[in-house]
Amino acid sequence: MNAPAPALAAPTPAARATSLPFLRAERAALEARFPGLDAALAARPLSALEAKDSPALAELRAAGGPGLLVPAELGGGGASLLEAVRLQRAIGSRAPSLAVAATMHHFSVSSLVDIARLRGGGGIESMLLGEIAQERLYLASAFAEGRTGASIFSSSLRVERCLDGLRVNGSKKPCTLSRSFDLLTASLLVPGVAGEPDRFAVAVIPRATPGLSVRPFWQSPILGATESDEVVLSDVLVPEMQVAYLGEPSHLDAIQLGGFLAFELLASASYLGIVSGLVERALVQGRGAPSDRVVLASELEGAAMALEGVARAADASRADEESLVAQSLLVRHHAQRAIERAGDLAVEILGGMAFIADPDVSYLLAATRALAFHPPSRRSAIAGLDAWLGGERLELS
Repeated sequence: MNAPAPALAAPTPAARATSLPFLRAERAALEARFPGLDAALAARPLSALEAKDSPALAELRAAGGPGLLVPAELGGGGASLLEAVRLQRAIGSRAPSLAVAATMHHFSVSSLVDIARLRGGGGIESMLLGEIAQERLYLASAFAEGRTGASIFSSSLRVERCLDGLRVNGSKKPCTLSRSFDLLTASLLVPGVAGEPDRFAVAVIPRATPGLSVRPFWQSPILGATESDEVVLSDVLVPEMQVAYLGEPSHLDAIQLGGFLAFELLASASYLGIVSGLVERALVQGRGAPSDRVVLASELEGAAMALEGVARAADASRADEESLVAQSLLVRHHAQRAIERAGDLAVEILGGMAFIADPDVSYLLAATRALAFHPPSRRSAIAGLDAWLGGERLELS
């Protein structure tokens, strides 16, 4: 009598996840751009990637991540917004804090790229971008504060003119990448001279600049690996050559619009990635009814396609950047709703025991909610978007 055939071992959760089409395209894009990074992140437990001493930012730096959006002619990756959106979703599904921190870096790089293009290249911005790509430098951003009623283009930093340039005081909190940054990009309201109006400007400040320091601020265990502590500037001297003037504060010029567009798309993609990591657990385990799983996929894939649509349009043409920004806001708030619904449903079908026994489930659910805290909030953007839909100029506050 022939011996019975040995039973085939059930596929492991990791193997089953690899076989699913969910997130396959995004992770393939990540592997193509940064070979080995996805595997390195997947090999570590979420608790290690989200710890204050997380190795995730070092992994991305080693892979060349800081130069992703730097133009190829300056030695960078020359990635499109569409590719960056896909990469951010893939990274968010593995390491939430890394995706959020990378968003802030890419936002700052995108702003420098727009400044360099506006000035025709060859200036200090182009030199800095080349250094960012070649030396794999991280940028921290001291731009809009999360203050109720404050303009997203306002600055909490105090600026005085002096013989050697600008003297800056104040602090930015929270400031992502506060422990890993090499350069700080800061929005400044520079006092006018001889009756001229104040001007909005962006300054680039090296970490080693005297008067620049970091002190603890972030108390939440959620997204602690973003390094979002307080960066303090005490009588920091910024030479004029490190300052780019962008016009009056009330004017939404192309540089501000371009940076804003990149931020909204990449932040939304990052949080979409975080909730995708949670939903993947439900899909891998086959939890819930078929209708539940289809709803989860349709919520997230619909939001992803909407984000990719705006990114693709922005890559093709920036002729009407104001409309692109408005569309990015509409899509961001659509994605935010989809993330909330999918996160709640995923946790529900994973069940109470998963919530109790697996701390990753509650962590990921909490992390998905932080998209609502990035400016502009849904509530603050409503009036401006409503006016734009009615044919008026987009104004944000």
